[in-house]
Amino acid sequence: MPSARIMIVDDDPQIRRVLRTALVAQDYEVVDARNGEEALEKIRDERLDLVILDMNMPRMNGLETCRIIRSSSDIAIIMLTVRNAESDKVEALDAGADDYMTKPFGSPELLARIRAALRRSPQLSSDVQVVRFDDVEINFNLRRVIVENREARLTPKEFELLQYMVTHPNVPIPHTKLLQSVWGPDYGDEVEYLRVFMNQLRKKIEKNPSNPKYLLTEPWVGYRLHLPE
Repeated sequence: MPSARIMIVDDDPQIRRVLRTALVAQDYEVVDARNGEEALEKIRDERLDLVILDMNMPRMNGLETCRIIRSSSDIAIIMLTVRNAESDKVEALDAGADDYMTKPFGSPELLARIRAALRRSPQLSSDVQVVRFDDVEINFNLRRVIVENREARLTPKEFELLQYMVTHPNVPIPHTKLLQSVWGPDYGDEVEYLRVFMNQLRKKIEKNPSNPKYLLTEPWVGYRLHLPE
């Protein structure tokens, strides 16, 4: 199996060198870019599996770069920043990032986050490849969601979160269970991730996202997917 190709986007050359060294030591292929504009050019020209993207770059910052990448690509994105406020995490995830890390961080944590971002939930058994309810159709084999005869474009993590909920319908799923099932065993406290991703899913699937019919909040517990009979 070929190793993943990862692009490091940071205006600090020292950070790029340190990250490159850590990733190459784990047999990842590494490309780097000094700014958002250069990153967008390389994404167009190269096959990449993941982008490590600094949030606070001059000119085109990481958030803007992330939004542009996400508008046309499902590539995994990890955002880096020196700030640790929850509002910054929410902003990064809202822009389309799969994950968020605060500088400084150690190589083991970074590598764990990379593995989580690259992992994909296993496909369902062949007899449960398409699920339909009301005006929604989910094709797990093709990783496509159709809502009212139009394709709803989901990011990989949005799709995997929806897939997990569809395979566990009509029961409350705790925050920790969702995080560990979709992101990986090292997660469990990042409740803001679920809040952001669930809001995005509701915008794409629900007729009235502020009063959802399917993707329901279970107060103090987690979330529940209500599937009609």
